[in-house]
Amino acid sequence: MYIESTNISKPKTILWKDKEINTGIYKTPTHKAIYLSKTGIVNDYVADTKVHGGIYKACYLFSSNQYPYWENIYPNLKWHWGMFGENLTVNGMDEKLIMVGDIYRIGDAVVQVTQPREPCFKFGFKFGNQNIITQFINHGFSGTYVRVLEEGLIHVKDNVELIDRLEKTLSVAQLYAIIFSKINNRKLLEIAVTLDTIPFEKREQLRRMI
Repeated sequence: MYIESTNISKPKTILWKDKEINTGIYKTPTHKAIYLSKTGIVNDYVADTKVHGGIYKACYLFSSNQYPYWENIYPNLKWHWGMFGENLTVNGMDEKLIMVGDIYRIGDAVVQVTQPREPCFKFGFKFGNQNIITQFINHGFSGTYVRVLEEGLIHVKDNVELIDRLEKTLSVAQLYAIIFSKINNRKLLEIAVTLDTIPFEKREQLRRMI
């Protein structure tokens, strides 16, 4: 795997149900290195810090390999890297092979996989169709959030190198399917609630599903 694009956003105001709302989902390629800190990308705008940014969602990764699928469904959009609100567009990323708790070196930074992305109405607004939320959930390739173990610069073409993996875990794709009740697997749920790489609130939500 390697970094295809580094992306950040400036504040953008949208009108949703007669209310003005700020969002940071309109990310575009920087064409330069970005600095990954413990709480997020330096100079990247995060609107709602309750659900984005912070320690467990410091950076969002999405696979460039998924772009052709969505371009085929939404051919009239102006496509570019960062369309899904990702900070890092990653070539060769597969959520079925990325495991919760995996530790990767990317450029000068070291990150740990925490949880999949759960789409919200702002995602639907950007694509001009709230149906994309259900489509995105059903497709099963969510991208992933990471927390930062070591801060550092990340450049385009930097390799994403696996350096450690938990003995007992589950894939990002499996966790995503569990969150949205696409699979009912008590064994995987019991593993998920033990992983402190997943935020406490999310583990409590999963615990109630057991």
